[in-house]
Amino acid sequence: MFKTKKTRSENDGGVRTFASSDVSRIAQVSLRQLQWWDERKVVSPRHEGHKRLYRAEEVIEITVIAELRRKGFSLQKIRRVLRFLQREMGKRLADVLQADSDLHLVTDGKSIYLEDQKDRIIDILKNAKQPMFLVCVSDQVRRLDESPRKPVRAEAAGAGARRTARTG
Repeated sequence: MFKTKKTRSENDGGVRTFASSDVSRIAQVSLRQLQWWDERKVVSPRHEGHKRLYRAEEVIEITVIAELRRKGFSLQKIRRVLRFLQREMGKRLADVLQADSDLHLVTDGKSIYLEDQKDRIIDILKNAKQPMFLVCVSDQVRRLDESPRKPVRAEAAGAGARRTARTG
């Protein structure tokens, strides 16, 4: 039969969540790509019925993944970066969300750095033995803050009005 996914039993406590459509728009990836990453346990959002709900940390991970995929990184290298991010971002995400400093991920797929000092980023790039890629994590956070939130009821009401207009 069908496998059912268990929902997380954690209490969000007012934490902002994002629907798949919002995440797709913010990260500039398809809904199918989000589904595929969920199925492969790259990023596993919370499930409510058939809906996927992403926390801010997960959306940031997805935007970083999308950037690295566009730069040609394999899923294996991305998983290594994600493990590092999940270990390090838990400590630093709150600081990034509230500070004006910029946080950058610098990686070649093997070596991974999370830096907020420009001098150190330059040193890493100068001393690299192979091309390094830079993703500004702070820019990904700003994308979340800039994303408009639409009330769910307004969307449902608008859809109903469109259906009525077509049938009339």
